[in-house]
Amino acid sequence: MYYSNGNYEAFARPRKPEGVDRKSAYIVGSGLASLAAACFLVRDGQMKGEHIHVLEAGALPGGACDGIQDPTRGYVMRGGREMDNHFECLWDLFRSIPSLETEGASVLDEYYWLNKDDPNSSLCRATVDRGHDAHTDGKFTLSDKALMEISKLFMTRDEDLYDKTIDDVFDEEFYKSNFWLYWQTMFAFETWHSALEMKLYLQRYIHHVGGLPDFKALRFTKYNQYDSLILPMVSYLKSHGVCFEYGVKVKNVVFDLSNEKKRVAKQIVCERGGAEETIDLVEDDLVFVTNGSCVESSAYGDQTHAPELDLRSGQGNCWDLWRSIARQDPKHFGHPAKFCMDNAKTNWESATVTTLDGSIPPYLEKICKRDPFSGKVVTGGIVTVKDSSWLLSWTVNRQGQFKNQPKDQLCVWVYGLYTDRPGDFVKKPMRECTGEEITQEWLYHLGVPADEIPGMAKNSANCVPVMMPYITSFFMPRAAGDRPKVVPDGCVNFAFLGQFCETPRDTVFTTEYSVRTAMEAVYTLLNVDRGVPEVYGSVYDVRCLLDAASKLMDGKSVNDFKLPFALNLAKGKALKFLSGTVVEDLLRRYHLI
Repeated sequence: MYYSNGNYEAFARPRKPEGVDRKSAYIVGSGLASLAAACFLVRDGQMKGEHIHVLEAGALPGGACDGIQDPTRGYVMRGGREMDNHFECLWDLFRSIPSLETEGASVLDEYYWLNKDDPNSSLCRATVDRGHDAHTDGKFTLSDKALMEISKLFMTRDEDLYDKTIDDVFDEEFYKSNFWLYWQTMFAFETWHSALEMKLYLQRYIHHVGGLPDFKALRFTKYNQYDSLILPMVSYLKSHGVCFEYGVKVKNVVFDLSNEKKRVAKQIVCERGGAEETIDLVEDDLVFVTNGSCVESSAYGDQTHAPELDLRSGQGNCWDLWRSIARQDPKHFGHPAKFCMDNAKTNWESATVTTLDGSIPPYLEKICKRDPFSGKVVTGGIVTVKDSSWLLSWTVNRQGQFKNQPKDQLCVWVYGLYTDRPGDFVKKPMRECTGEEITQEWLYHLGVPADEIPGMAKNSANCVPVMMPYITSFFMPRAAGDRPKVVPDGCVNFAFLGQFCETPRDTVFTTEYSVRTAMEAVYTLLNVDRGVPEVYGSVYDVRCLLDAASKLMDGKSVNDFKLPFALNLAKGKALKFLSGTVVEDLLRRYHLI
């Protein structure tokens, strides 16, 4: 497996891998990474679909990319996916997945046309004082000290950030900035999360710094992620004969580790219909496992009930499976305990609010300054309630979010980062609130008159809350080896997929990371003769670094501070690739010296 970029590789079709017709594949789980792996096996590996088995413990595919109408609760979306035009592996995949709505078009075509015709942007990024624009006005409000802390983090070696937290590298002066408000709520970072992961995000998305306040860098699907992404993939795979087996709980993958240099998966232990069974494997049987899950053990509430979460940290099918695998070879198969043993630091709660009449929409329109029923971009991303005790954020994506959604209803996604703090209107922690109570808190911050809130929350909306104990578990502080490699050293027929395995070229909590790990896994085990698209390289572009420096400083004039900060950013990466003369010329062009 190797990395590549450019049209020459992007448009090439690989030759059929040697021996693929005698191979089979068992894919554990049916989330985005698993489905992507199956698609790459079919498209690039040219494996027969009937040789591919997707083993899913639940009743539906999709994993964290969900979106359903629960007949007993209502519309439910645990989350949403923010994407950009440089998710190279994701778009490489979806260029080949046929649209379910437009004959002759791919999912990428559909997505591209939609976002060209209706580009994304936010007209109100944050509110304060019950629905008033917080007027962050695109400013980052970073002090000189905070700017230097960002610059230092940007240049710090990975190994010097192992097991360190964001709190270890920033202080209260940084946390008071609009930059942290934008960053924390957009990506769901908290102060106890990994400083290394934050650094990797800064480098990966440096070209999007200017788009943090207004979300112009983002693109969204037409419908919820299940309808827009998952169903087209499932349809594609079924058309090729891929076998989906639901109600199959995989408990372990047993390895032959007798040869230190060769690790062979030899058996899958699973439970089907309450009975344990085994699947014996040979070296031509490939096994792909999504280790860990951000939505494992999610607890659902409804309009009149809070989610009931009776769970000890570390519990859950995905974690049990990873532990069973890792126990056999901790050196190569990772350390799940680093990510799943502190639910107090890895949880937050989301809720899907469906409006039922005309009472709530005017408050939304007043804040987002757009007609929420237009079918076009509404909020353009999250609106953060800056003075919320729960640190609430909410978004209204293009409506309807569901194909069968009534045209006079809106589906709103709400989430809170601090689930253990009493609310500002509902004096209870978010995790203890019913859907109706969460709606009351949200309406309070929209500016609905206090005496109208209870009746409106009860009669004008339906709310389904979901408590997710592991939603930010991949952000927990870590060191080398805690996440296993996509294909661990010596593995001949086994690979990990998803957010808890290690590919050094990307950042977690993205659709791109799931698809990239799937592509790398398939290309490695089948020796596919085609490059995996490299991560977009703007982190090495001096111009991009200097643009980011200028934006982070809110357009301040040249001063004694601006030059060293820009130089620090530039030298931190670009000087590895460019001569000092080139850097100096660019600095002059940007009026930094």
